[in-house]
Amino acid sequence: MTINKKSSRTIIVKSETFRWSISPDSGYIVFVAEHNDFKGKRIEVYISSEVNSYWENFPNVNEMNVKVIKPKDAENIINQALDKGWDPKEKGKPIVFDLIGEKIEEKIRS
Repeated sequence: MTINKKSSRTIIVKSETFRWSISPDSGYIVFVAEHNDFKGKRIEVYISSEVNSYWENFPNVNEMNVKVIKPKDAENIINQALDKGWDPKEKGKPIVFDLIGEKIEEKIRS
């Protein structure tokens, strides 16, 4: 399954074009990226964020973890995944990571 072009953005990392998007969920957001030109393996990165609760709690938001992913963050995540061996042109199940601070760590599936 590929990322929807209407609800995603493109970014060039290491001379390759990738498509990425963010999906909200309760207590976290999910960053998803894949190669733009190949239907290969993608990455899913779970990021702790209360951004979905922002308007429910407004104006009491000073203590909230409101993580927003910017293009520079997307580039950083994709670079790290590539350095950890992600091959976006290879077929297979997504590789799942958690974002801890600014570093991604592979999530162990049980």
